Amino acid sequence: MRLYHNRLSSNARRVLLTASLLRITLELVEVNFKDEGDRRRLLAINPNGKLPVLEDGDFILWESCAIMQYLCEQAPAQTLYPAEPRARADINRWMFWTCQHFAPAVGVLTFEHIWKAMRGMGEADPRELARGERDLLQFGAVIDAQLAGREWIAGKALSLADLALAPSLMYLERGRLPLQRFPHLMAWFARIEALPAWQQGAVAF
Repeated sequence: MRLYHNRLSSNARRVLLTASLLRITLELVEVNFKDEGDRRRLLAINPNGKLPVLEDGDFILWESCAIMQYLCEQAPAQTLYPAEPRARADINRWMFWTCQHFAPAVGVLTFEHIWKAMRGMGEADPRELARGERDLLQFGAVIDAQLAGREWIAGKALSLADLALAPSLMYLERGRLPLQRFPHLMAWFARIEALPAWQQGAVAF
């Protein structure tokens, strides 16, 4: 299986974390968005022009959480995505919540604090910073309450719910994410950071 990714992409890191924990080897193809040829090739396999994209023979799959679930189906003995309907529904709930609420709030702040300057798009917009911080504090409180008294988001074991959310925090400091006030979330993230699979994907730039 071949994965089109970019090392700076938190969405791609979700898939890489999952593959590492499942011990699935992927052929990695790094996409450079500054390269016109790379952009054209990406659009040919994903009309959204987004990463990651998984290629498994003649099957093309995009959307990071869908790819994570697909990889679990390739590993029958895996425990990251249990088959029991309610356990799986709970994991799905947190994966979808992350994509719909938590990650977009993070994205506002990382764009304003990191990517905007890197792209030469000027200074951070105070109104966008206020919006991103407001939303992130709202959703940070939700996940902090969920993690009170538990090690992992959905149940007693590490699952796709954790792997979907964790990469949103890969720019915790550089993106100036105001999450230190949430002790349960920060303790959970420390456990994530201790995982060898997380450490293998560390990004420096």
